[in-house]
Amino acid sequence: MSNAGGPSVLPAPCRQAGHRALLPLPAAPQFVARFRSNRRVRLTPASAVVHASRIPPSEARRVRSLAGSRHRPPPLHRIRSGTPCCAYVEKMLVAETASLLDVHRKDREARIRKQLHKVELPPSPYDTAWVAMVPLRGSPRTPCFPQCVEWILQNQHENGSWDNNDLGSSANKNVLLSTLACVLALEKWNLGQEHIRRGLHFIGRHFSLVMDEEIAAPTGFNMIFPGMLSLAVGAGLQFPVRQTDIDWILQQWEMELKRSVDGKTLAGEKSYGREAYMAYVSEGLGNLLDWNEVMKFQRKNGSLFNSPSTTAAALVHNYDDKALDYLNMVVSKFGGAVPTVYPLNMHWKLSMVDSLEKIGISRHFSSEIEGILDMAYSFWLQRDEEIMMDVATCAMAFRLLRMNGYDVSSDELSHLAEASNFHNSLQGYLNDTKSVLELYKASKVSVAEHELILDNIGNWSGSLLSEKLCSEGVQGLPNLEVEYAVKFPFYTTLERLDHKRNIEHFDARGSHILKTECLPYGINQELLALAVDDFTFSQSIYQDELLHLDRWVKENRLDQLQFARQKLTYCYLSAAATIFPPELSDARISWAKNGVLTTVVDDFFDVGGSKEELENLIALVEKWDEHHKDDFCSEQVRIVFCALYTTVNQLGSIASAVQNRDVKNHLIEIWLLLLRSMMTEAEWQRSQYVPTMEEYMTNGVVSFALGPIVLPTLYCVGEKLLGSAVKNQEYSELFRLMSTCGRLLNDSQGFEREGSEGKLNSVSLLVLHSGGSMSIEAAKNAIEKSIVASRRDLLRLVLKEGTVVPRACKELFWKMCKILHLFYFRTDGFSSPKEMASAVNAVINEPLRLSS
Repeated sequence: MSNAGGPSVLPAPCRQAGHRALLPLPAAPQFVARFRSNRRVRLTPASAVVHASRIPPSEARRVRSLAGSRHRPPPLHRIRSGTPCCAYVEKMLVAETASLLDVHRKDREARIRKQLHKVELPPSPYDTAWVAMVPLRGSPRTPCFPQCVEWILQNQHENGSWDNNDLGSSANKNVLLSTLACVLALEKWNLGQEHIRRGLHFIGRHFSLVMDEEIAAPTGFNMIFPGMLSLAVGAGLQFPVRQTDIDWILQQWEMELKRSVDGKTLAGEKSYGREAYMAYVSEGLGNLLDWNEVMKFQRKNGSLFNSPSTTAAALVHNYDDKALDYLNMVVSKFGGAVPTVYPLNMHWKLSMVDSLEKIGISRHFSSEIEGILDMAYSFWLQRDEEIMMDVATCAMAFRLLRMNGYDVSSDELSHLAEASNFHNSLQGYLNDTKSVLELYKASKVSVAEHELILDNIGNWSGSLLSEKLCSEGVQGLPNLEVEYAVKFPFYTTLERLDHKRNIEHFDARGSHILKTECLPYGINQELLALAVDDFTFSQSIYQDELLHLDRWVKENRLDQLQFARQKLTYCYLSAAATIFPPELSDARISWAKNGVLTTVVDDFFDVGGSKEELENLIALVEKWDEHHKDDFCSEQVRIVFCALYTTVNQLGSIASAVQNRDVKNHLIEIWLLLLRSMMTEAEWQRSQYVPTMEEYMTNGVVSFALGPIVLPTLYCVGEKLLGSAVKNQEYSELFRLMSTCGRLLNDSQGFEREGSEGKLNSVSLLVLHSGGSMSIEAAKNAIEKSIVASRRDLLRLVLKEGTVVPRACKELFWKMCKILHLFYFRTDGFSSPKEMASAVNAVINEPLRLSS
């Protein structure tokens, strides 16, 4: 019975392709330089990050060639020659370059840490103008916040505009909105006539932008700008604009007002989402609103929607002590200029954590991220408004907290289980794709069979996103992000591929559009620069490691085995794309070498070896150090066993050094279990024995050959894995669930091919043992349910805190599960050599191509 696809972690069609040649490898620094026994300079990966704009390519290559992981591959791969005569000069040059790079990296990380600790919200001229318009209680001709008025007077740009960019910027709807608000504020207090004149002329020069519906606009622009324009005209302000243009805008506004104010739902009831929207954009509606109705949206902190502008507009028309307290607090905190939203602390920090994870640099800020998530968890338990009142923030918090091991219940998302509830919210009324996408991603983080809330959210949000892509496209978000989320659930992705895609499409400007544009203080540029350096440096390490592995294959004569598929690059891809930090070189090497060896052994049992040869190989592994040179019954057995013997001993020495105890015998035991399970399947095949499903799966989770790939690697990820943990039921369950997913995924995809070869698998066994009562389609559905259940159980166990197996080790089981789901995702996806070659090149060879 074949284990088609198991050891190489590739679907059956890929195995039949017979590609024996390695993919072309790019020029790269000498890999052996990283493994010198007399290496003179010790560089950490972070201190050797290469930035092309700061050091010459020649020196960058030299730094990369000397930088590596904490633990070296065995002495077999080290250069034994003496020290070069120029060693001292080289040492000094590399040390100086590395020191310079380290300073730049540390400065960049320090700036990012500062934002993680304390979010610096930029001033919003628009919101500051509205706060400036609030009159002092009992004195309607005196501003309540004169410092805001003074800020407006001091911060007009040369071109007459007000903008949150200190240098001024080209005109857009956001700038026009801010400029008009500042003009109204000055006009109200009869100040800055020259400022007003220049502001009006700026608006007049760019008035055509207001009427261009193709240009992106802040939320509520079509309500707020015309409303403020009406106020300005009523105050006697003269715009250098044709009257017909002003009339057209005001007519459009009146039509929009009629639709929104008088609108009803299909059921004839008022829409909460519409009411919330009208309150949110109340600056543009003035006396048209019932302000007592607006105040029902007031939050505990006294604000309306955490928006200084909306809260200020309410105070202008309807005095409220709590609203005034909120504005006093914000002005006291930020001085003369207030941000466009406050508090935004939790949303912004969670967004930064999400960005750090998406571009692959979160490991550099682990303590800061832990602090943010601890705070978010506290807010979650308290059902704090800062998380719960915003759909996107709530969904993102749920996903990040759950995926980082916090015990959060999906019950807190119950109010969004139905699409109708979302459509009746403010975000639903605004047709906010970001909120729908966050809900969809949250719905996939399911860890129990009966999380019906997540299932419901996933169903309606997925359908809504698909409809948007098919009909109108997606506004405000890159289509790529939505398409990718819908096409590839998070459990079918490879991290380093995701990182590269996210880096290449990262919005370095990083604006957050609300009623006006909110720009962080350059933090996204810092994130992008650090991610680019990190990924570029990692690629140089990956290229070196692949060259080393290529030599290892040749030195062990594995390329001479005619029966064996040559899948080195694919095996290494699964390592580099998931165990991606540069310092985890030993883990990647172990994963890839054992992946190659399990592929060879599987092919040997499946097609390459006779019964005598298979028995001979098992006997040799049982003897291990006691074997003799005359014990081989064939040259094929000699090559396979010697490769196993040499490699397992070398990897065992590295793992033992990391663990500070001898683990080599455990590695041998893992291999022996695999060989015996493969022998059982071979005997079933020869005797035409039909096993029960229980027999098949008990043997199959071992014969699928993930043990020698994943289990030895656990010892090399930097965590102490005690012998008691290896013998614990949790360890066994992690392995069983991971291997069950792989075994069943392989069987489901390979059913037709294996059936044509007269081989049995779980699908055919279900049909056979049902006595004809179960169809093939029903059997496949049953298998799919088992896969989903095993995947959920595995994720729950991986995320569970306080277990005997360390989290870093548990994550390897999940990483392999994700690899399996991607490789078996569909027969025309990663199963094709072309798709796989593309992935290899993307992770290992091709440099980043940043979007403009």
